[in-house]
Amino acid sequence: MRLLIVGALEGQLSQATKLAMEGGAKVAHAPSVEIALATLRAGRGADLLLVDVMVDIPTLIAGLEAERIAVPVVACGTETNAAAAVNAIRAGAKEYIPLPPDAELIAAVIAAVARDSSEFLFRDPSMGRVVKLADQIAPSDASVLITGESGTGKEVMAKYIHSRSKRVQKPFISVNCAAIPEALLESELFGHEKGAFTGAVARRIGKFEEANGGTLLLDEISEMDIRLQAKLLRAIQERLIDRVGGTKPVPVDIRILATSNRNLAEAVREGSFREDLLFRLNVVNLKLPPLRERPGDIAALSEHFVAKYTSANGLPPRALTSEAREELLRAPWPGNVRELENTLHRAVLLASGDAIGPDAIAMPDGTGLSDAVRAHSLASQAAQTAETLSRVLVGRTVADVERDLILDTLDHVLGNRTHAANILGISIRTLRNKLNQYADEGISVPGPGEQRSSAA
Repeated sequence: MRLLIVGALEGQLSQATKLAMEGGAKVAHAPSVEIALATLRAGRGADLLLVDVMVDIPTLIAGLEAERIAVPVVACGTETNAAAAVNAIRAGAKEYIPLPPDAELIAAVIAAVARDSSEFLFRDPSMGRVVKLADQIAPSDASVLITGESGTGKEVMAKYIHSRSKRVQKPFISVNCAAIPEALLESELFGHEKGAFTGAVARRIGKFEEANGGTLLLDEISEMDIRLQAKLLRAIQERLIDRVGGTKPVPVDIRILATSNRNLAEAVREGSFREDLLFRLNVVNLKLPPLRERPGDIAALSEHFVAKYTSANGLPPRALTSEAREELLRAPWPGNVRELENTLHRAVLLASGDAIGPDAIAMPDGTGLSDAVRAHSLASQAAQTAETLSRVLVGRTVADVERDLILDTLDHVLGNRTHAANILGISIRTLRNKLNQYADEGISVPGPGEQRSSAA
């Protein structure tokens, strides 16, 4: 883990640095906000900022947001700095660690970041097969495309692969292609030179260079503009990038992982994704099954999240009832693991006593999980009906479908031309012309008060 200490290295902060290094962190130091931002801008990234509470934390966090640098901030200071601690949390610091530092607390913070980076829980055989393949290809430098519905754990799988690769001691850098405006994504990926565009007040090292020697994750790559895809393809093929406003290419040594919740083959057919880029990314495809197809994982993850959030909220241990477990297994989970986690966090807070029953596992609008199961069942039936109807129509001409619709409507209204025309949304003249055409073709047309079956 890469830790950047921001502030004066004096006394107790020096001790916190020492404890962090003993805990396995790679530690760098920046005495001021300006130097910290310059360090991050230069590509010497960090997984966590440990910041002296007397530093101008609001300015630091504003600078991180302006530079689109996503890294958690933890403030630290003496217990007498209560007001500064409150201000730091309000500004966006994730936690506050009192000084003098406690070795166990520092270790816990480092462990939490490290655990977030590489580990995930699974028990279901379907996920086991995916993990086995991930273990097999992790030591290679092959590009990997990780696909699956939103919330299935694609980014967690990417971190898992990096943690078991030969590049594990080098950076793991993630870029969310869907979250960064199109006009800024090129600069985010490849960096820029000072003065390359309005607002480029200094050279900025992009994610490709920051990940040099390590792994670069292109999250939701399907959302990348097709014009930028050409530049990305060159970077992957030649391991060379061009900073925006730069005059010479920069070599990089990285492994590329990418994720998508869309069908990229379909995007290629639609013209929104380059086929040659897909070939480059999809050397190995890891498809994560949706949570509803992983009952073993639903059970294991449910227990894990209950334990996690009872501890995080300072509550006594709580357990799911058998009825609650059954509901969890029946639920459709369109939001997958992310939705399950939110549901159980809410359940821990809503439960009364030491048991979490079906009543506590409620949807955000207060309806029970069973209602969601029934709604999903109805939606599935509707989708199946629509699919069946589509199959019935496929292979037929528009004229055939139109003729059957007109005659079926006429049957429905017992041959009443005016009523049929109103239902169909056409003029009575158009309807009569169609019916005369069908009669000339030898097709039975019901008269007023008749149906085709009775007219036959």
